[in-house]
Amino acid sequence: MQTCLARRWCPWVLALLLSACGAEVGKPSVEEGRAPPTVETVAQPALTGPCAGNTSFQVGAGIYDITGPAAELGMMGYAMLEQKTAGIHQRLRARAFVIASPCNGKRVAFVSADAAFIAQGVKQQVVERLRATYGGAYSDDNVVLSATHTHSGPGGFSHYALYNLTILGFDKQNFDAIVDGIYQSIVLAHGNLTAGSVRMASGDLLNTSINRSPEAYLRNPATERAQFNQDTDKRMTLLRLQSSTGQEVGLINWFAVHGTSMGNDNLLISGDNKGYAAYLFEKQKGTSYTAAKTFVAAFAQSNEGDVTPNIYGGENGGGADDFESTELSGRKQYDLARALYDGATQSLTGAVDYRHTYVKMDEVQVAPAYTDGVARTTCEAAIGISMLAGAEDGPGFGSEGATCEDIHDVWNAITCAVTTTPCQGEKPVVLEMGTMQPYPWTPEVLPLQVVTLGNLALVAVPFEMTTMAGRRLRATVQAQLAPLGVDTVVIAGLANAYAGYLVTREEYAKQDYEGASTHFGPWQLAAVQQEAEKLASALRTGVSVPSGPTPRDLRNDQTTVQTGVVFDDKLLWVDFGGIVTNAQASYSRGATVSVKFWGGHPKNNLRRQGSFLQVQRKSGTSWVTVANDWDWETKYRWERNNCVPTFACSHVTVEWRIPADATPGTYRIRHDGDWKSGWDGLIRPYTGYSREFTVN
Repeated sequence: MQTCLARRWCPWVLALLLSACGAEVGKPSVEEGRAPPTVETVAQPALTGPCAGNTSFQVGAGIYDITGPAAELGMMGYAMLEQKTAGIHQRLRARAFVIASPCNGKRVAFVSADAAFIAQGVKQQVVERLRATYGGAYSDDNVVLSATHTHSGPGGFSHYALYNLTILGFDKQNFDAIVDGIYQSIVLAHGNLTAGSVRMASGDLLNTSINRSPEAYLRNPATERAQFNQDTDKRMTLLRLQSSTGQEVGLINWFAVHGTSMGNDNLLISGDNKGYAAYLFEKQKGTSYTAAKTFVAAFAQSNEGDVTPNIYGGENGGGADDFESTELSGRKQYDLARALYDGATQSLTGAVDYRHTYVKMDEVQVAPAYTDGVARTTCEAAIGISMLAGAEDGPGFGSEGATCEDIHDVWNAITCAVTTTPCQGEKPVVLEMGTMQPYPWTPEVLPLQVVTLGNLALVAVPFEMTTMAGRRLRATVQAQLAPLGVDTVVIAGLANAYAGYLVTREEYAKQDYEGASTHFGPWQLAAVQQEAEKLASALRTGVSVPSGPTPRDLRNDQTTVQTGVVFDDKLLWVDFGGIVTNAQASYSRGATVSVKFWGGHPKNNLRRQGSFLQVQRKSGTSWVTVANDWDWETKYRWERNNCVPTFACSHVTVEWRIPADATPGTYRIRHDGDWKSGWDGLIRPYTGYSREFTVN
């Protein structure tokens, strides 16, 4: 998540943050860390038993709409008050997969959701609904919810105050849309379970990502950096799921890159580069977004913490605008995924298994083997001044790299003297979320999870991990699971909950945006490595693990200052769906059709699994829909029209960029919406049509 406020800074937010800070005085620690040594493991025999050499799985996939309010709701990612939804470029989806190994009777549900992150309350309520439906088949232990990290989706879906601050509170409508959509996607995947196989392939994707904090990366030991050719992970790992009859079920791939191709002035809901890549693959496979059974392509997130798609620096992704930059990044991911999918030959071998625990991250006692040789502890959650500076692809207030080591900066010196605790090391603390009352502003009881899918392991973490942090965690888990035949370990990022970033000890000392956003202090990565090793060791030895402390359920403790739709209005002599600006009589391919309607507020009906628009072509006496509001060539835009005297009117503009391969003929634009009566409070549907026009 980028921080407040890119391009434009809101002073009241800074004042709020500063006034909320604690006043504990202390001198920060400046001790340098080091990469923990390779964990020694007891030699184990190769996997034996009924799952030895197993390549037979059950596989199922499902996809469902999670698109929230398309107007007047703050977007989650850049933390800008003025960035509120005003339409749709792409609908957001939850893409679910269930993979089971009959040899041991275990299964895992993995979901990649087009969202900034997975809020802890979302995971809680998804699992709650799954238990009500399937009993003990699904639980925290075997459900992995991961987010693609788009910065162009509606917010307000966390139960923790920090993430709702610039959204102006909790939004139940969006929260419910996300929870229900993820749940429905798993229901579909479960219902589609069939005997099949999973094949794996991997390859490097170059010229698609760069490290946005290269100086922090260079703080890592030279000997460690020398083991890698790049300062970001270029590897894409892909799973191809197929039924035993040869039917293609879908794919999951993991590649680390931020969802920031769309910038902080975009107001249209979008899945960003990963959403576009998934759309391209699903379009190529003929996916039907309303079908119970269809091909599903998930472009999932990994350790993207310091990885940006803006390969030309800052906010420049190489396109003429953000839409083109998104296309460029998404197309590159699609192209490699297509090659890997078509060439996948390595069968996953082994069993499905998993371990999950909750960890109170603000009081982990970290053993010397993971630190600098001294026993350390994690800290109460806090963010540093450099979080306010934002990152390169979402710049905010001030500059990165503010540390308590910089004795020449008066502001840093004051902050370090007044607010920073010794536990937080070099970080000049600007807000200590962990001490807020009645509840912390960010979660401190957090999930960690390790899953094996045959010889592939997933490490699900509720953080944005930097490149080197991810490498260290993968190595820790790999050392434990290698005796089971696990040869590939993938970080599933922003999974099951969310609590900021996770950097190496050395990167933390630099206090760039990522280090300042690492909540639990300089030894947070060491703590995660220690606890993840326990899970991996338990998997290796076949023992259970404690469930850990129970996280809060804050569903009944939410507040908001957002206003809902009171009513919709229009001029007396027009109808809802009536035309403001009509289409021209004819267009050529490549041109853009734009039609403006009198409309209603999209919060009246999210039209999930539906569409606010249809581009229709005449076929005989019938009309055939050729594009909807999730297609890349369309845009649905909403704007408030302050008609006198109520100021409650809306205009809806539908745009269609005519594809180069569009079939010549007669077309029209259809807009579907809903309006709310100020007299009886009822919501009623309406439909409007443009004039007929020809495409030459």
